Amino acid sequence: MATRTRRAGDERLIKKYPNRRLYDTQTSTYVTLADIKQLVMASESFKVLDAKTDEDLTRSILLQIILEEEACGMPIFSTQMLQQMIRFYGHSMQGLMGNHLERTMQSFMDMQQKLTEQSKSMTGGGTEAWTQMMNLQNPYCHRRSSWHLGIRLRSPCRFQ
Repeated sequence: MATRTRRAGDERLIKKYPNRRLYDTQTSTYVTLADIKQLVMASESFKVLDAKTDEDLTRSILLQIILEEEACGMPIFSTQMLQQMIRFYGHSMQGLMGNHLERTMQSFMDMQQKLTEQSKSMTGGGTEAWTQMMNLQNPYCHRRSSWHLGIRLRSPCRFQ
């Protein structure tokens, strides 16, 4: 029985074996979570499947990468935000919350790309000015926007 190593759309296939090792079928090498992160950073399409059951483990692997990133450096998610997200599981608005987060992330990515392009044109190609501006962002604004998001998430929903 031949095993397919490529999926529709030329998607890269990573297999996870019972020994917890990840195998990239394109390069015929074992890879780490750091290697998978590099695929994400390069916007390369891939899927992680259990080698025995063909169960899709892609989300689980991506969550492991997020967990490692959150444990090191500057986390994106505050404890309060994580608690609020957990409260949405099983909630009647769970599906809408997922869609909202996806649209918000895409809007943020679009805005970031436009600002990066503008920064490059103003600074001759470097993104240092953008990085400096974001590092000097007023902490009050960040706390205030987080507070408003928290109020909206805790507000009783009219659609229940």
